[in-house]
Amino acid sequence: MTESVPPVRFDTKIAVVVRSDLEVWQKLNVTAFLSGGVAASFPECIGEPYEDGDATRYRRLIGQPILIYGADGAALSRALDRALSRGVEPAIYTREMFATGHDAANRAAVKAVERAKLDLVGLALRAERKVADKILDGLKFHP
Repeated sequence: MTESVPPVRFDTKIAVVVRSDLEVWQKLNVTAFLSGGVAASFPECIGEPYEDGDATRYRRLIGQPILIYGADGAALSRALDRALSRGVEPAIYTREMFATGHDAANRAAVKAVERAKLDLVGLALRAERKVADKILDGLKFHP
């Protein structure tokens, strides 16, 4: 039987924005990488380990909802600019990163391009609710 747990209103919001025109495998890959970036940057957002009714233990997860938005390239760039102008450091994923095979190559691919010319395919952030809402204004949830 499941215990009744009251709903929680978080002071922060976690969001991933991914390009709507990507292949499904790319969307999933980008979302996974970016969610990992949030978890690594904000260890306090990680919940406790899971355990089933047989006492089998499972790994910890991010302890609050992650909202997934779809966007085109212009909307992603706008969200990046809004985040940076509000002092929020997002995780990003660029199209060039699909062709790399490891973290150092990913960082090199990003480093080789000026911010205004980044071919963004995704970004993720964790910020206070009101700040996140301003950054994400106008974006729609991914269908």
